[in-house]
Amino acid sequence: MTDALITDLTESIGADPLRPLTEEYLREPRGRWQGQAACLVAPRDAETVARTVRFAARHRIGIVPWSGGTGLVGGQIQPDGPLPILLSLERMNAIRAVYPEENVMIAEAGAILADVQDAAQEADRLFPLSLASEGSCRIGGNLATNAGGVNVLRYGNARELCLGLEAVMPDGTIWHGARRLRKDNTGYDLRHLLIGAEGTLGIITAASLRLFPRPARQGAALIVVQSPAAALSLLSIAHSCAPGAVSAFELISGVGLRFLRDTGLPPRQPFADIPAWMVLIDVGLGADQDPTDILSSIFEAGMDAGLASDGVIASSLSQRAEFWAIRETIPEANRRTGAILSNDISLPLGAVAGFIEEAPGHVAAHGDFRINCFGHLGDGNLHYNIFAPEGERVADHKHKEDGLRRVIDDLVAAHGGSFSAEHGIGRLKVGALDRYGDPAKLAAMRAIKTALDPLGIMNPGAVL
Repeated sequence: MTDALITDLTESIGADPLRPLTEEYLREPRGRWQGQAACLVAPRDAETVARTVRFAARHRIGIVPWSGGTGLVGGQIQPDGPLPILLSLERMNAIRAVYPEENVMIAEAGAILADVQDAAQEADRLFPLSLASEGSCRIGGNLATNAGGVNVLRYGNARELCLGLEAVMPDGTIWHGARRLRKDNTGYDLRHLLIGAEGTLGIITAASLRLFPRPARQGAALIVVQSPAAALSLLSIAHSCAPGAVSAFELISGVGLRFLRDTGLPPRQPFADIPAWMVLIDVGLGADQDPTDILSSIFEAGMDAGLASDGVIASSLSQRAEFWAIRETIPEANRRTGAILSNDISLPLGAVAGFIEEAPGHVAAHGDFRINCFGHLGDGNLHYNIFAPEGERVADHKHKEDGLRRVIDDLVAAHGGSFSAEHGIGRLKVGALDRYGDPAKLAAMRAIKTALDPLGIMNPGAVL
């Protein structure tokens, strides 16, 4: 942008929204790309967002939305091409209203997820979206990427937690759709169109969010299982023993536990010998139910069926937090170890065990790599990460990344799964979407993009 255009933008939106473009806005968490931008705009309200979009449309300048900057597929980073306007929602961070009796909250897009959770808790309610980055990610970005997290099994993705949106469309008009209605059957649902669109069809500025009663009692258990197939059978038992009460069911591999040990991270491991596989089960119950009794019945049934060999049940909420610290610190252990390739995939539950058994053979054709497979087994979402052989440098194997990614994506497709479970497409997976996407769906997506954003200014280069 020229100095004249910056002056024009300042006259259009005022000087206050223009902020210093510091390095933090141009960094990608994994260091894959270095971003670029002509300027940083951080509005305080939807009308300023709308004026910024109208300016961009008038001058045909791209807009890249920036939420918490925690995305892992490059949706918030434009590494090349004409310099865009980087539009940050961080100053639109108000909790506008909470309606406990309706189980509804209205939050602006820049509200940090942990603050949304805290506001719900202050009203004795639960907002169940929970991610490792919840202290810095923002609800607008969560919705724009349809974030998942650990509680999808019980409460669903971000899409299921949203009743309505306020958003600025590509022509600069404001859609005032952040309503509290559970039923609104009035034609096309723009809410679901914008959720997961990663800012390519409009900019979310506020949302009406679903809240839930807080579980009166919570509990967790770590159970050693014979295999991923045994873990899936144990999941079925858990649903039978605690119908509707299993909040999370996480698969953890021995490789991940060894990474925790070898990188010196603090979570204390509960078993003397590191198991090949274990699961973390979390339940939320009513006041008249005992988590220890429920989890004991799940464990005993697993033992009787030959699925489980050891286990420990949290004796307190603090010990439950210790169990979760193990699971939530594994990504940091992966980062310190240094992955050649990280995969965020999903599979039909019935295909998970077969995939996990089959995939190492395909990976071995490219080298003697270590694999840390873990994730949200309850909803079929695995993080399948590949590491250099012990003692070897990641850099010496980085040239194999594309081949390994293709092997995993091909196998996922063969098992009826998705190469992107909860992280989105961004810029990293545009080619994969072209390769594996259904042609009819892709044609419809391109038609929608052309109809709503004919100038192509909304997050150019992302998704399509």
